[in-house]
Amino acid sequence: MSLTPAPRPHPDTGPRAGRFRLRPGLRPALRLRVRPRLWRPSLVALLGASCLGGLLLAPTAGAADDGGADGRDERALQRQLEELVATPGGPPGVIVVLQQDGSPRVLRAGVADLETGRPIEITDHMRIASTAKAFSGAVALRLVQQGELSLDSTIGDTLPRLPRAWWPVTLRQLLNHTSGLPDYSEDQEFLDLLLADPRRTFDPRRLLDFVADQELRFPAGSRYQYSNSDNIAVALMAEAATHKTYEDLLRRIVYRPLGLTGTSLPLGYEMPEPYMHGYAVEPPAPPEDVSEALSASGVWASGGIISTPRDMTRFIRGYAAGELTSREILHEQRRWIRGASEPAGPGRNRAGLAIFRYDTRCGVVLGHTGNFPGYTQLISATPDGRRSLTFSLTTQVNARLTPDLVERLRTIEENAVCALLGPRRG
Repeated sequence: MSLTPAPRPHPDTGPRAGRFRLRPGLRPALRLRVRPRLWRPSLVALLGASCLGGLLLAPTAGAADDGGADGRDERALQRQLEELVATPGGPPGVIVVLQQDGSPRVLRAGVADLETGRPIEITDHMRIASTAKAFSGAVALRLVQQGELSLDSTIGDTLPRLPRAWWPVTLRQLLNHTSGLPDYSEDQEFLDLLLADPRRTFDPRRLLDFVADQELRFPAGSRYQYSNSDNIAVALMAEAATHKTYEDLLRRIVYRPLGLTGTSLPLGYEMPEPYMHGYAVEPPAPPEDVSEALSASGVWASGGIISTPRDMTRFIRGYAAGELTSREILHEQRRWIRGASEPAGPGRNRAGLAIFRYDTRCGVVLGHTGNFPGYTQLISATPDGRRSLTFSLTTQVNARLTPDLVERLRTIEENAVCALLGPRRG
């Protein structure tokens, strides 16, 4: 899930132009506004870069220059995080949680709040963006295991109020983004409403109505195309099958079993304290706090969840290992097809059912990425869930907004995977 601001041209004023440095005892010059300056041009590409999903399959562009042997040294990774924060257009803060069987190892650079200089903690709340799609996948796959849904359940079976042209689409096709559903987040009426009031509360269960007059973009199952509509439909199917709200299903199926105490799906714009402040960073302008610029109701099951690095670590370890479902369903989830998360994750990307496979030079991890104004996320774990990586930035980075920076980020993410896994053997 991403709301993708369009970059504004500005004069070239040197390689470190417009970058801030936070000095002890000093506050940076920030202007905090409810409705940030960048939204009007940016929402043309709302929530999405969905048109880019599946195109970003190239391997990560080489190891960072100071990464050492395969970037495995955590001290080298720490330097790379600090350099990322110091880069023009880079994030004001970053936190990386590496965990094997024991206690997490936490690396961080920058701050959670530019006004106070407070460091990021693993209990800070943040918008998790499209990694929320893994949560809807967790709910759906559990319901499949319980027999309340099938991977072959169709929109026509469960959601007959939706357009007849969509009826053949299956749950499996929604979960691996081969459904062909038109993306509601690209609809002009939706964009106009959001532009008029970014904090508007949408009825999340009617989001697909914005594109109900449209046919499928391609025959269901014929190709991959990342779409925010898919996971809205997944959540609606889960509700229809159980007669429970999606929020209640999240609590019952995901939060409680995995011990997620700082995770929620709000409909408003407010962030729970304490939280990482998310920023729009467009040098030479100062960073602008956009943490509470938007209501989460317009993204809902596709990207509206708020969580913490600690909870996300717990989630991905359990989700990747299949703790919430059966071995048989896990096998179905891992039928990989050509496709990439948005933004693309480290290494070569392939798509499964609400999870992606990232083949890196140091080994394989499974997970999901996401980006939203103020935040960029990667969660991943080994297929057995014993080693995990949570990587969170406090600005939005994606191929449409910052193509050079996203490739640099993917390199650092791959180095983080290598720090987690060690060298590939054999």
